[in-house]
Amino acid sequence: QVQLVESGGGLVQAGGSLRLSCAASGRTFSSYVMGWFRQAPGKEREFVAAISRGGGSTTYADSVKGRFTISRDNAKNTVYLQMNSLKPEDTAVYYCAADPVLSAVVVYTNEAAYDYWGQGTQVTVSS
Repeated sequence: QVQLVESGGGLVQAGGSLRLSCAASGRTFSSYVMGWFRQAPGKEREFVAAISRGGGSTTYADSVKGRFTISRDNAKNTVYLQMNSLKPEDTAVYYCAADPVLSAVVVYTNEAAYDYWGQGTQVTVSS
C-alpha cells in the first residue's frame, strides 16, 4: 500500500506557473504508474497527466498539452506536475494517483485504473 501527499498548490495569476509535488510512502514507488487528475467546482474529476514507472512514457490531456509537464524522481519517491501558462480554467483541486503495474511503459488515463489517491491540493488561477 502507498500513501500519497500532494503539495505546491496555491493562488497564481493567469500566465503564471506552479509546480505540484506528490510524495509517496513506501519503498516500491518505482513499481507504480502515477497520474494527476483535477476536479473543478461543479464538475467531474478529469485526467491531467500520467507517467510510467520509469518515467519513459508520459501522456497528457489535450487541454494541458504543451503547458504542463509530468515528471518523477524515483529516488525521492516523488512525482511532479510543472504547470506553466496557467489559465483560470485550470482552477481545481489537483489529485495524484498511483497504481502498481508490471509494465515499464504503461500509462493510464482512466481514474478507475488507479488504486491509491492523495487528498488533493487546491490550485486557483485568477484572471
